[in-house]
Amino acid sequence: MKEISIKDFKNIQIGQAENVQAGTGCTVFLLGREGASVGLDVRGGGPASRESELLKPLATAQVIHAILLAGGSAFGLDAAGGVMRYLEERGIGVDVGVTRVPLVCQSDLFDLTVADAHTRPDAAMAYEACVNAETGNYRDGNHGAGTGATVGKLLGMEHCMKSGIGSYAVQVGNLQVGAVVAVNAVGDVYDYENGRKIAGLLAADGKTFLDSELAALQAIEAQAEKFVGNTTLGVILTNARLDKAHLCKIAGMAHDGYARAIRPVHTSMDGDSIYAVSLGDVPADMDVVGTLAARVMAKAIVRAVQAAEPAYGLPSAGEI
Repeated sequence: MKEISIKDFKNIQIGQAENVQAGTGCTVFLLGREGASVGLDVRGGGPASRESELLKPLATAQVIHAILLAGGSAFGLDAAGGVMRYLEERGIGVDVGVTRVPLVCQSDLFDLTVADAHTRPDAAMAYEACVNAETGNYRDGNHGAGTGATVGKLLGMEHCMKSGIGSYAVQVGNLQVGAVVAVNAVGDVYDYENGRKIAGLLAADGKTFLDSELAALQAIEAQAEKFVGNTTLGVILTNARLDKAHLCKIAGMAHDGYARAIRPVHTSMDGDSIYAVSLGDVPADMDVVGTLAARVMAKAIVRAVQAAEPAYGLPSAGEI
């Protein structure tokens, strides 16, 4: 098994656009003229999403044409219109006689409390991300959907750290499996290989780590209102030949990567979601792909926080 770049995958283009001053952005995955098979597994209690019903195994659509990850919470769902326009202009989508209708799925994270709550990803920003995908401007860190990402928010934004978007991919023989993830969790982030905490909840001094799981135990009574400004969004890429039902299972297995690297995870305060995309025709066992998916997802989460830079008055992992 060897590490490869997320840019080594064929039949996909990844582009990003952001408004750094506003602390928000988006990351688009263009899946080719013919589209690709995609599955989805949502484990968080507060997702903001678009066209997710298309990815259920019983839904008619067998391929989709793009995935968009964005900030802005539910407001950011407007951004998909830019991807729709970009694809329609290029004749990509389902032929309905009078035009072609692109099938675009989207998931958003909450970044409204980072900088400017009234500036969110919109159609223009998403269109820009599509144009950027033509040359492939993907970068880890404070970019795209990771621009306003933060972690460790159980006690409020004053105790959190800056996070970002990250990627990690491997190749075993001819099989490739990779992950891209925007890490915006309420919980803490750990390097699962050595158990070391690398980002998350900070004490009042802004330098010492607190344990989010232990902090949660200080208030065991049911809470009527919780801060739901979180959500970690991931995409698994593979060149294995898999259908939508298999990909839904692989997306579910990839959530093990979330559990290895984020604590607590999949809470009612998160909208944790993972897409899985088949980009090739390499024969591979579903469970092997799923096992690798969990591994690369955990590594991508670590990379997302390690690549993040301090911003908006929030420290990054490199400063602690």
